[in-house]
Amino acid sequence: MSQSTKKEYSTMKSNFVSLSLLQAGNYILPLLTLPYLVKVLGIEYFGLLAFATATIAYFGILTDYGFNLTATKEISIHRKNHLKITEIFSSVMSIKFLLLLISLFLLTAIVFSFNKLSAHWEIYLLTFGSVIGQFLFPVWFFQGMERMKYITYLNFLSKLIFTIAIFVFVQEQNDAYLVPLFFSVGSIIAGIASLVLIKQQFNLSFKFQNWATITHYLIDGWHVFLSRFYVSMYTTTNIVLLGVMTNNVAVGYYSIVEKIVLAIGGVFNPINQTIYPYLARKFKDNFEIYVDFLKKVSLIFIALASVFLLFSQYFIEEIIQLVHGEYNAQISFLLSIFLLRILILPFGALLSNSLIIMHRKQEFIRVMNYTVLVDLLIVPLSIYFFKETGLVISFLIIIFVHTLFLWYYVNQAIQEEKNKKVKIKND
Repeated sequence: MSQSTKKEYSTMKSNFVSLSLLQAGNYILPLLTLPYLVKVLGIEYFGLLAFATATIAYFGILTDYGFNLTATKEISIHRKNHLKITEIFSSVMSIKFLLLLISLFLLTAIVFSFNKLSAHWEIYLLTFGSVIGQFLFPVWFFQGMERMKYITYLNFLSKLIFTIAIFVFVQEQNDAYLVPLFFSVGSIIAGIASLVLIKQQFNLSFKFQNWATITHYLIDGWHVFLSRFYVSMYTTTNIVLLGVMTNNVAVGYYSIVEKIVLAIGGVFNPINQTIYPYLARKFKDNFEIYVDFLKKVSLIFIALASVFLLFSQYFIEEIIQLVHGEYNAQISFLLSIFLLRILILPFGALLSNSLIIMHRKQEFIRVMNYTVLVDLLIVPLSIYFFKETGLVISFLIIIFVHTLFLWYYVNQAIQEEKNKKVKIKND
């Protein structure tokens, strides 16, 4: 193994540890507050908060605009060029700020146009603070520079502030508005601290860019933004649809089950985030290593996902009591089905990232089109007849279909790249 390869693996190990700790903070700390919030607020108000979070998620997607993939890749490729890094950072932050203002205007207009939303307007506007925090915190920059430890420290700070504040100040149902307030304050503090850190550690300052440069990055992120919007069509929209067609209690049950599954499957997120910059470089430098590494990671994911699924099914009652505070038959039933999602959780990001790296944005969008079509065909009817149970089952079908399409197009892209290289070699 060459010295450069050893250094790359060492960097990935360090980043993986940092992102694993980050993931633990993202899921474990909020899970600590979950049984407390359900007990203090009741399942209906907990469902209201979940519905507000799902609604605000649209604006998070709009403000992010796919830069967590496209900007990360650009930063990773040009990280030794300070002038280029400044251009990327400044352009992306400019675009995100404009999108943030548009998002705030749209949210305000929507909330005060519908009685169901305006009745709890403070919940929605306070929840929007998390989008401001997301704008301020350029995760994509730290990922591209492969300095994930900074993300870990700052996110842990954010979640810690939120967790402590919940237990200290939320004492009754009327305190429900404090939950999004504390979460937003924690996010904004972490975001401001990250910008100070970028200035100090990387000597990077914001500089206004010309419109042509900004337009370039806006166009570059368009396909990924569309894909993220499509993902929201069969994730976030389904929760919003459940709330509109049923009630906050059903949303509460579904939200609890989803949080448990995402917490268990969340271990794969640090791996995907860690290897993304490495895969982007290897595709450019050595295609054979890229393909071989992709295969190895896929086999590891299959093995780990199977172990996690079996373990979770065996201890399902203990998991529910730990997270919910007490055993609940409906949650147990939903969770036993939804745990199957763990088998495919790691492959959504891995395969989607692979298509982006291989410049297969059109295929990426095609997969999203197929997925949304299947979603529109089965989810509304499933919710109408079977409520939260229908959503759990139909969503499993959708993500299995989604993953199969991704596998097909990734394998097709790899084969075409191999044929292209053989042809070049023969010529």
